[in-house]
Amino acid sequence: MNPVLQSNRPRAPLAAARAGRSTVGRKRWPAARNDLRAILGEGAAFSIMVGVGESYLPAFALAMGLGQVAAGLVATIPLLAGAVLQLVSPLAVRRLGSHRRWVVWCAALQAMSFVPLAIAALVGRINVVVMFAVVAVYWGAGQGTSSAWSTWIETIVPARLRPGYFARRTRWGQVATLAGFVVGGFSLQFAAASDRRLWAFAGLFLLACACRIVSVAFLTTQSEPQPRADGHRRVPLSEFIARFRNSHDGRLLVYLLAVQAAAQIAGPYFTPYMLSSMKMSYATYVTLIGISFAAKAISLPACGAIAARYGTQRLLWVGGLGIVPISGLWLISNDFAFLVVVQTLAGMTWAAYELAMLLSFFETIRPEERTSVLTWFNLAHSLATATGSLLGAFLLFWLAKTPQAYLLLFALSSAGRAMAVLGLWRIGRASAEIGEPDRDLQPRNLTNQVDDLPPERLAA
Repeated sequence: MNPVLQSNRPRAPLAAARAGRSTVGRKRWPAARNDLRAILGEGAAFSIMVGVGESYLPAFALAMGLGQVAAGLVATIPLLAGAVLQLVSPLAVRRLGSHRRWVVWCAALQAMSFVPLAIAALVGRINVVVMFAVVAVYWGAGQGTSSAWSTWIETIVPARLRPGYFARRTRWGQVATLAGFVVGGFSLQFAAASDRRLWAFAGLFLLACACRIVSVAFLTTQSEPQPRADGHRRVPLSEFIARFRNSHDGRLLVYLLAVQAAAQIAGPYFTPYMLSSMKMSYATYVTLIGISFAAKAISLPACGAIAARYGTQRLLWVGGLGIVPISGLWLISNDFAFLVVVQTLAGMTWAAYELAMLLSFFETIRPEERTSVLTWFNLAHSLATATGSLLGAFLLFWLAKTPQAYLLLFALSSAGRAMAVLGLWRIGRASAEIGEPDRDLQPRNLTNQVDDLPPERLAA
């Protein structure tokens, strides 16, 4: 969910303003309100799936005896394979003639990917290659929905509502993810007492499947004012790379990929560190991760207000600087009270960073190119994820998976994020040279107006 490049061709301010408008204003308001509510419901159901299913994939790998390194890589290497699978998205949307239809099909496939994991938990064994393949399908289907969904949803949510509306949707998503995560953690804690952890994993994966099916139902109820963006265009890889190299927005992309690679040096290994090295109980683990989710949910309204008042780029600075020291703070102490503070800061700063990326989707990519451009970006983003996680895996294996090895990964991750700030500075400098955008085209703070429409990184 990250901003990408736009074409170097100039775009008239009036045309840009009109392109940012949704067709909601031309629809009857009751239908518009139903769409907005359905988007919120779909996001909540999806988020419960993430909390109860996706979040426990590394823990499941550990429980199945696949090892600490495999537990870290299961959340990253299949992601790269999934990014390759989702390259069919632009062609599929053209063949189906509908973004919504493709999103629904991919979401249904993602739901079904939990079934073989539940069966493996009941059987009590799974080959590492099979698990990686199943998770790759999960990620491929998920990424297939993201690029098409971003294009589709712009035709429903008005530009001026987006900062407040998506802050609200993300906030409720975090609450739903936290609820699913807590249910999963305490289910595993209870099951561990009777040595039935694998049965608990099977139940969690089936529940995740059911939640994604509910989200599919919400997707089918949403309207599609424009089945395909006007002038829908496929962006060749060579053109995408050229933009990456030469355009102003290419600097933004470089920064986002640098942050992702740096974060993934440590990110996949917090779960193995907490459960295997620190010997945390599932209850303690869930509490710490849950604090991060709660901090995200609580801080998102303020993040939306910052974006609406000062712009998305200012919010990106807040999040980009805030995430720098977070993983390094784990070197200071393992005291539970201290880690509560660290996780609270992590949730607040990642909330700002992630919301800024989401809003930048709509501000930097032409609607007619968005599905194609985001498909290529998903691949680049997954390559950055795999690069960071493989570097972390190499160091962890080389240093014999000692507690000190994990701490080194956390320190390197903070250092990489600090180096990436140079890219953020270059973005700001380029913006100053180009000039501030027309304030009349900036989204206003309508956070609380959705209900008043007339007759939407676990650790550090």
